[in-house]
Amino acid sequence: MSERDRILIVEDDEETRELLRDYLLKNGYACRTLPDGSRLRAELSHEQVDMVILDLMLPGDDGLTLCRNLRADPATSNLPVIMLTARVEETDRIIGLEMGADDYLPKPFNPRELLARIKSVLRRARAAPVAGKEVVARRISFAGWTLDIPTRQLRSPENVVVSLSRKEYNLLRIFLSHAGEVLDRDRIMELYAGRESSPFERGIDVQIGRLRKRLREESKDPVIIRTVRGHGYMMAAKVDILP
Repeated sequence: MSERDRILIVEDDEETRELLRDYLLKNGYACRTLPDGSRLRAELSHEQVDMVILDLMLPGDDGLTLCRNLRADPATSNLPVIMLTARVEETDRIIGLEMGADDYLPKPFNPRELLARIKSVLRRARAAPVAGKEVVARRISFAGWTLDIPTRQLRSPENVVVSLSRKEYNLLRIFLSHAGEVLDRDRIMELYAGRESSPFERGIDVQIGRLRKRLREESKDPVIIRTVRGHGYMMAAKVDILP
């Protein structure tokens, strides 16, 4: 943990909100709280925050909407988010992660587990999704596709915007920054999450399959992200950095 990581808690239940704040303060974090998301954007515009903890069920815009808005804004697109919910449906968890949440914790939960999740997510966020050979560019072109870095938009060869989840975006950045290299699952996890256990680790192949669908790859014979049998995956397309 850095000097004092700053966490913003958005939780409508006052008792839960105060318990979380007090617990995190005792564990060395600086905390601010909001009862709903109406002032979230204003708070983030004038206060530096290292993480947002969002309750799913909030008055007004719910946690999923707020998370989606954070990811759509270039200023907060990479801000770590942990989502809390009293609902336990698997669909809610999946939607939360697809909207860009970094982790998802059902209520009731042990505060120590939340603390561990916070530390893990912050470590992953600071180990850049693409390490060492990060491509510094505003736009990256490959196989007719263009990835705009500031807006996180992927455009097809027909100049149509294709929506990417946060995991798909980060995974694409990894492959683009390591074009021509064969990456096995351990290497992908090292680049993505610093070799930490995460929900992503259990579904690398699934995430690659989803990314291939976004790129309109033939499942049996992909030519952009190729499978190197027995070794891993490789970005086979030529990658160009654009101004």
